[in-house]
Amino acid sequence: MISHVTFEELTSGLSEICQSPADKGVLKAIVVRPASDDRTSLTECEISPERGIHGDNWAMGCWMSLPNGRPHPDVQVAIMNSRAIELISPNETRRPLAGDNLYVDLNLSIDNLQPGQQLALGSAVLEITEVEHNGCHKFAQRFGTDAVKFVNSDVGRKLRLRGIYARVVQTGAIHTGDLIEKL
Repeated sequence: MISHVTFEELTSGLSEICQSPADKGVLKAIVVRPASDDRTSLTECEISPERGIHGDNWAMGCWMSLPNGRPHPDVQVAIMNSRAIELISPNETRRPLAGDNLYVDLNLSIDNLQPGQQLALGSAVLEITEVEHNGCHKFAQRFGTDAVKFVNSDVGRKLRLRGIYARVVQTGAIHTGDLIEKL
């Protein structure tokens, strides 16, 4: 049986998350979702405006689409703070289950990153979108109801502990260990 981190334990880890760098961080992990509940961790990949994170199922259709049925570019890349997922899931092998593509050591808070802010990552450029990324029932099943309460709390939403969405604006290659920085 999997035990989950309690709300109190999560709250006690906020100070560590708040120490994430504001302007220049590091890409800690890359995860693609070849199918709905499948996860593959990569050390490098290509990303593009047409396909998002290459190998991810976003390009085959996702929960948010344009009127013509194509996947919506505003939810092309899901990004989560690496310190937040490390706190939520002490078991490293379960972290990809969060469903995000990129795990970064970077301050993702509303105060630090506004929609339209561009981020250089490897040879690619991403742009933060307005779409909110919230904890859902799948997140609760995988990490517990306290994790959802934590990321969806007022503080959790302000810090964007569940993550953010971005679109690819410049094709490029990314590798774990690459810098991610505000442009």
